[in-house]
Amino acid sequence: MAFEHYRRSGTKMLRCGYTTGTCAALAASAAARMLLTGAVPETVSLVTGKDIPVEVSIEQYGFGGSSCDGQESESAWAAVPKDAGDDADVTDGMFIRADVARSAKPGIHIDGGKGIGRVTKLGLDQPVGNAAINSGPRRMITEAVKAVCESMGEDIDEGLTSGGGLNVIISAEEGEEAAKKTFNPNLGIVGGISILGTTGIVEPMSEQALVDTIEVELNQIALQSDEIIITPGNFGSTYIKEHNIESLDVPVLKCSNFLGETLDMVAGTDIHTVLFVAHVGKLSKVAAGIMNTHSKYADGRNEIFCAHAAVCGADTSLCKSLMEAATTDACIQLLEGAGGKDLRDRVIVSILAAVQQKLEHRAGGKYRIGALMFSNVYGLLGETDTAKEILHEWEERQK
Repeated sequence: MAFEHYRRSGTKMLRCGYTTGTCAALAASAAARMLLTGAVPETVSLVTGKDIPVEVSIEQYGFGGSSCDGQESESAWAAVPKDAGDDADVTDGMFIRADVARSAKPGIHIDGGKGIGRVTKLGLDQPVGNAAINSGPRRMITEAVKAVCESMGEDIDEGLTSGGGLNVIISAEEGEEAAKKTFNPNLGIVGGISILGTTGIVEPMSEQALVDTIEVELNQIALQSDEIIITPGNFGSTYIKEHNIESLDVPVLKCSNFLGETLDMVAGTDIHTVLFVAHVGKLSKVAAGIMNTHSKYADGRNEIFCAHAAVCGADTSLCKSLMEAATTDACIQLLEGAGGKDLRDRVIVSILAAVQQKLEHRAGGKYRIGALMFSNVYGLLGETDTAKEILHEWEERQK
């Protein structure tokens, strides 16, 4: 049955979905009822953290199968497909399965099975060695299974009437392959997907999940280092590798378009030195105080090059051409054509000075920050004075 809950995005109404955590809790609820009653429920439901009810049909289920604590035991399983609504991701349509079996110990005990990742690094929601089933979904699973027990007059915390408690194993047949398309390998979660969801609901077009992922990786880095290199994405990562910046042994964090949010989060750590390495197409925007560099929020690259060129002595004709240029590399080509490398460098220095001022303002004195600007066509374009100092210190340290 379709999940019919919508939110407005501009002029459109977009359908929400529900998280892998909600799927796991629904599947566990169905499997627990099957185990304790011997009957398969037609539907199961729960109310998410946003007070939105979710009800699903149970179409995949069975008895027996996995033994949840390594011993022969009665067990039942059910699987629920992920519904991401209009915010489809790699887990959309994937079946999240729960195997529930009796345990000798009272209570509800949750672990991950096939296709669910394992935590190998500090700084995540779960300790190293645990299945990557976050605390929110663990709470949802526990509450869903406990509700089934209570509806039958069973006190799971004291032990079922027939003795012991219940083990719950969450799995995803396609999880290991799907995880390769997620941030999990970067976060140190191996072997599968994570079971996620704070509210239980997927809101379409929400960027919060990506920001949350950046924060997790930042916190992991902050446990090991008080210095960091931040770059928006693949262009920056490639530049860092090809120009031996990675040999300086400073951890690198990708911030995507969320520079402002990332800098704010750095302020909440013990990191004291930040080098921002970015392609001119991203970094030039920062000169105007643009801290979310996605083009749907702001652009201004042509205007920024035009304004700084004018300050550096460019004539009206060149400024008009800069405003009409298709890319920042085209802007650089125009500057070189009109005034040679000297004009180009003066404009870059002017832009970088504005970038440095905006970055320092956002950092609010909590840490030192500098910026390096490059182009895929022209290579290194320039560094702010603070970036030069930071790089010199790191290079000297390696000698």
